[in-house]
Amino acid sequence: MLGFVNLFKPPGVTSVQLGARLRWIYRDRAEEKKLAIGHVGTLDPQACGVLPIALGRATRLIPLIPDRRKAYAFTLVLGVATSTADAGGEIIATEPVPSNPRVRLEAVLDRFIGRTEQIPPMHSAVRVNGKRLYRLAQQGKTVERKPRPITIYSLAILDAEDFGDEEPATIRLRVSCSEGTYVRTLAEDLARAIGTVGHVGALLREASGPFVLSESLTLDDVAADPVAAIVAPEHVIAIPTIVLDGRGSADFRAGRVVAMREPVGGTHVFVRDLGRTLVGVGEMHGTMLAPRKVFV
Repeated sequence: MLGFVNLFKPPGVTSVQLGARLRWIYRDRAEEKKLAIGHVGTLDPQACGVLPIALGRATRLIPLIPDRRKAYAFTLVLGVATSTADAGGEIIATEPVPSNPRVRLEAVLDRFIGRTEQIPPMHSAVRVNGKRLYRLAQQGKTVERKPRPITIYSLAILDAEDFGDEEPATIRLRVSCSEGTYVRTLAEDLARAIGTVGHVGALLREASGPFVLSESLTLDDVAADPVAAIVAPEHVIAIPTIVLDGRGSADFRAGRVVAMREPVGGTHVFVRDLGRTLVGVGEMHGTMLAPRKVFV
């Protein structure tokens, strides 16, 4: 098994649970006893949207995916802070919302765009001293976390609703950001910047690198046609493909350097044999092809 699935994750289920469902769907087609599953960026249980998953040997290709940008649409609920910074947490604080929150927010958006640092939330999968933060949070513990560099490429308001005293003000935004950015933390920081507290009400990931929402599939879609759901590595990682003859592919499979007649553009290349089977990824050094990841 070798490929990717652009899965649509619904809210209320974990990324790990969906990975297990995919393993069950592909159980009869996998050559491995237990199909490897790799997430190209997980989503919180309350979030929904694009959840790219690598199947089998494709898990070894994840580090080669060059574009790790993420795009999200989310709602910022002002005046209410929760323990998890999203709608799934308990309310821990409420504060008045300043008048004209949309105007105030528009005035501060620019300060969040560009390279900055962000402290991961306690309810996250980041490890501190070998322990997942969310595990510590479940035990009621809070530990010091080091800021991590992130980049916000764009941040814009889509629309806003102000329900007055009955319901908190809600502002819908879209953000394009680097891998490792926590939208929940961004939401808290945005609320703080206009003088109140806030949390994420809803979160939809619209894109994750080359995987986009319009091409994502539900679990039912995948189960209906598992083969058609697989995205070939060449459609995810934009590197050249070369085809080796019988002798060359045998040497490559054995881990030996293969001499090419002429150099191939790019550092990394996909390598296929005469039967068009993907046998691995090689690294070009002039006219010499060195095996880096061998699949067959």
